[in-house]
Amino acid sequence: MFIVKKIFNKSLKIPLYRTYTVNSKVIEVTKDDTDIVTISMAYPPINCLNKELLNALNTSLINVQKQKCQGVILTSSLSNIFSAGIDIKELYNRTEKQLIEYWTTIQNMWLTLYNLEIPIAAAINGSSPAAGCLLAMSCEYRILVEGKHTIGLNETQLGIVAPEWMKALYIDIIGYRRAELALLQGTLFHPKEALEIGLVDELALNKANAIERCQNYIKSFKNIPFKGRQKTKMELRKHNSLWLKANANSDLNKFLTFIQSPNVQANLKLYIEALKNKNV
Repeated sequence: MFIVKKIFNKSLKIPLYRTYTVNSKVIEVTKDDTDIVTISMAYPPINCLNKELLNALNTSLINVQKQKCQGVILTSSLSNIFSAGIDIKELYNRTEKQLIEYWTTIQNMWLTLYNLEIPIAAAINGSSPAAGCLLAMSCEYRILVEGKHTIGLNETQLGIVAPEWMKALYIDIIGYRRAELALLQGTLFHPKEALEIGLVDELALNKANAIERCQNYIKSFKNIPFKGRQKTKMELRKHNSLWLKANANSDLNKFLTFIQSPNVQANLKLYIEALKNKNV
């Protein structure tokens, strides 16, 4: 169920139609007068991808696709943070049932995002490590705001491993050798570096500028027949999608075996304690 309210965005100088998703406190959905929808993650302080946020994002994407709008912009309502990635608290000291529910939620959300038929661009307005980077990579076009923040798959720094389908996407975008080194070292790239290696497509001065550039990308398909574009996108993304659909159970079992090992749980505990000391 949706409630629509007309508002005015002073920074973008355009009227917006804000759609509030009932029972979701972690996602904001807006639609502008050109029929472009903006989905903003709004789970302070760092948009950690807990099960609630993942489900809300998945539901919002599905609903937006049903509306057949011109396109989608994925961003964050938080200052200097796109998404910090997986919520480590969802992985530590959890029952096997809870871990299964969490990982299948991630799998389902990714398949929805990666296979969205309408154009989708990411306005990355801040730090985007690990699964935050995954969200951005899963969009068709990525615009990163300049600043001191970074983006990349840094799972090894946390003592965990990026799943096969996440690594495959990384390799597709930045190339095998660069991805291999980055994954092994858990490298995080600053904006100019991310642009140089092709992890993002453009840099923006600020969030408003990133939103505008995303809108321009989506509008560039105005005269492209939808069916031809949609079919081409699905063909381009078929390999990675089919891999996860065919290997979802083995991917889940590999995750369970790894994440439940005593050494990994001990590392997660240390990481969570460190976060508490930083009041995150």
